[in-house]
Amino acid sequence: MNTFINAIEISKTICKLKLRNGDIAVDCTMGNGHDTAFLCQLVGEKGKIYAFDVQESAIINTKKKLQELNLLERAELILDDHQNIDKYIKENVKLVIFNLGYLPGGNHEITTKKETTLEALQKCLELLEPNGIILCVIYPGHENGKLEKEALGSLTSKLSQKDYNVVNICFTNQINNPPELLCIEKVQFSRRST
Repeated sequence: MNTFINAIEISKTICKLKLRNGDIAVDCTMGNGHDTAFLCQLVGEKGKIYAFDVQESAIINTKKKLQELNLLERAELILDDHQNIDKYIKENVKLVIFNLGYLPGGNHEITTKKETTLEALQKCLELLEPNGIILCVIYPGHENGKLEKEALGSLTSKLSQKDYNVVNICFTNQINNPPELLCIEKVQFSRRST
């Protein structure tokens, strides 16, 4: 099977590099549960995944998927907007993933929005443990996706390089606004000025 390099595959590779048995991670956009299940496998029996979505169908689909894979006990499925993450998570987390946009196979009118995504991201920065990472798969091919891309770029370009490494991976030779990957890594120790 050929796997082409794209934003989602790169984000999965980073997840595999970062997560270990016992880690805590967050799926801020549960969708149909693919990322939630993937993260549950990576954190092992001792780990935990918090997963958020505003659509009840996402909870139902994800719960079914996790039950089939025998992974449900590793996840807490939360029917709420990711902007309310701080109401549910009090401990530090190793990894956060956002797969922005709309639910595949769902109502395309229901999408993530820049305001709630920005609020969620800022709260995730506080929850992130040193050497932890936030991954945002952005879909600039629809109007809300374009707005999210601009807002996230503006916010993350202002983050202190002493505290965070930020990289944006985009595919410059592809048509139709392919997905991009924004990575925000919390620096383990503040860098000293030279």
